[in-house]
Amino acid sequence: MNATIKVWDPLVRLFHWSLAGLFLANFFTEEGELVHRGFGYAIAILVAVRFVWGWIGTRHARFSDWVVRPRRVRRYLRERLAGRSRRQLGHNPGAAVMILALLAGVLLVAFTGWLQTTDRFFGEDWLEVLHETLAYGVLGLVVVHVLAAVGESMHYGENLIAAMIHGRKRSLGHDAAGDEKGVVTCAKSSQQASRSIR
Repeated sequence: MNATIKVWDPLVRLFHWSLAGLFLANFFTEEGELVHRGFGYAIAILVAVRFVWGWIGTRHARFSDWVVRPRRVRRYLRERLAGRSRRQLGHNPGAAVMILALLAGVLLVAFTGWLQTTDRFFGEDWLEVLHETLAYGVLGLVVVHVLAAVGESMHYGENLIAAMIHGRKRSLGHDAAGDEKGVVTCAKSSQQASRSIR
């Protein structure tokens, strides 16, 4: 059995699933209703907490662990397309870009929603259209995010969705090509996909 280690702390996991649940739930509530606004405020608070945790949280929760320069992202994507990318315990550079886009998108949705409750912008059709457009844009990113998680799970032979539930991932020390920076070449781990993703 593969050795596993704790990667995602309880707050990261709670944030992830709570944000997903609240955001999707708001599509089934009427704009302007107290419940819709309440979900929106809860989402804004969640994101604020996550930003704080990104500075003071556990190792893999911190932005310094997974937010990288654009050059590193481009290099990772080239390696990923060539089948030479390396498995990481935390978020890989491609996932980091997606997470930042999701956080920014969710904040913009919350902000435009809040603006509609102010005296200055109440009843403005253009703002309502912008709010809805942003919400559906974030929903599109969510779909891409889920598909990417499934694809990465198959590629590296590791169930990333389950890891965000129980918080554990296969240790790099268990992989022959592991190194001290928390990465491993995918050539070895991709051979394990059929055994790990079930």
